[in-house]
Amino acid sequence: MESLLTDRLATLSHPQRLAVFRLLMRRYPDALPAGEIAQVLALKSSTASVYLSALTQVGLISQRRDGTRLLYTISLDAAGEVVSGLFVDCCRGRADLCPPPFSDLINRTQMMTQTKFNVLFVCTGNSARSIFAETILRDMAGDRFTAYSAGTLPQSELNPLAVEMLQAKGHSIDALRSKHISEFQTADAPQMDFVFTVCDHAANEECPTWPGQPVSGHWGMPDPVKAEGTEAERRLAFQQTYGALHNRLLAFTALPFEALDRAALQKRVDAIGADPVTTG
Repeated sequence: MESLLTDRLATLSHPQRLAVFRLLMRRYPDALPAGEIAQVLALKSSTASVYLSALTQVGLISQRRDGTRLLYTISLDAAGEVVSGLFVDCCRGRADLCPPPFSDLINRTQMMTQTKFNVLFVCTGNSARSIFAETILRDMAGDRFTAYSAGTLPQSELNPLAVEMLQAKGHSIDALRSKHISEFQTADAPQMDFVFTVCDHAANEECPTWPGQPVSGHWGMPDPVKAEGTEAERRLAFQQTYGALHNRLLAFTALPFEALDRAALQKRVDAIGADPVTTG
């Protein structure tokens, strides 16, 4: 086991192999094709293949075939073994000997029992998907959750078809606006309990560590703003996105938060993101 830990650490010691590992960690539970990984990290296809092979050989990632493509995903068990191996050997299980982020994480493994949670939804433009999620959660369970949304490259205005869809569903749009993610990274910003990325582009980007170590999840789905075709076909794309987010948030709000520790809650959040996107 110690030899395997050494091999894994040696594999991760290469900056670009580490970048591949971190990308797949951010995109979990997605399984990504090699070509997309190479594109996101600006790697040659042959170079990406070498890095993926090295990470696969030590079990840090796994691969499966989908037709002619090879898809790669993170191995959470292996990642956990690396962290636990370092923790036991270095800190001997003592939170007071570990760096503050580790100590905070250990101390937050208890059940989440507060009566209201802060939830942030992040995408690139903050003009449709994350706005949908913020609005749906606010109106679905505003007594238990305070919902926010932001973008890594926010648009100056909300998408008109997104606004039209929300109004058609009976939601108020008065307080909605496009916001940059930096608004929620200041010292006086509300501390988040959950942070969800709802687009792949935002999940691909490295963001600063969130204060308080919130539970994070990736619920990526296609961007309805990029839908092509007739006006009816474009409206259908927004309808499908709204429906998919509505179903995921129904599953999220139904979770027994008071009965789940952090690890169990993270697994439930990942499972919601892994389920096929359905519009109901």
